[in-house]
Amino acid sequence: MFTGIVTDIGRIRRRTRPAGGDTRFEIGTAYDTTGVAIGASIACSGVCLTVVETGPDWFAVQASDETLSCTTLGDWREGRRINLERALRAQDELGGHIVAGHVDTVGRVESREPASGSEVFGFAVDRAVSRYIAPKGSVAVDGVSLTVNAVKDGADTRFFVNLIPHTLTVTTLGDLQQGGAINLEVDLMARYVQRMLAFESASGESSA
Repeated sequence: MFTGIVTDIGRIRRRTRPAGGDTRFEIGTAYDTTGVAIGASIACSGVCLTVVETGPDWFAVQASDETLSCTTLGDWREGRRINLERALRAQDELGGHIVAGHVDTVGRVESREPASGSEVFGFAVDRAVSRYIAPKGSVAVDGVSLTVNAVKDGADTRFFVNLIPHTLTVTTLGDLQQGGAINLEVDLMARYVQRMLAFESASGESSA
């Protein structure tokens, strides 16, 4: 589990794929990798990945074809900056919201406009996930916990967030440009509520 609070910006050092194997990424980091155990989970721009090797200032992860096809990882190349967050520990402060590191869909940047000292970003996502996105609710965009300001439904769902300069500086969201792809994870609680409501509707039961 994670909180959506980015603690480092990593950089893809190397991307390889051995014959018959999964894609391997080596990621440069400011983390003290002597304290990163093999098998540890790290959220990489919102995708929970398992550490398979470490070096003095880097760690390596592997990604299956399924992960590459369902996230933005398929487009990752050497030099790309990515958001990093280590797994939540019991004593850590929960500064964002509960994030699983399981991407629900890949969205795209529809707009980016200044608003006073902040910037308003508009993201378009599949209509299938619109039921999980609500004004003042939480989402994780490329692993960053954000509060939804507004939602507009149509052929695609569009939702809008306000990003302050600090967030744009300490995450890779400041790198986003119109048309760019993003990893989106909806609020875990919203997912369970929707499942419960769907079950009650199908069975004719009521929670009242």
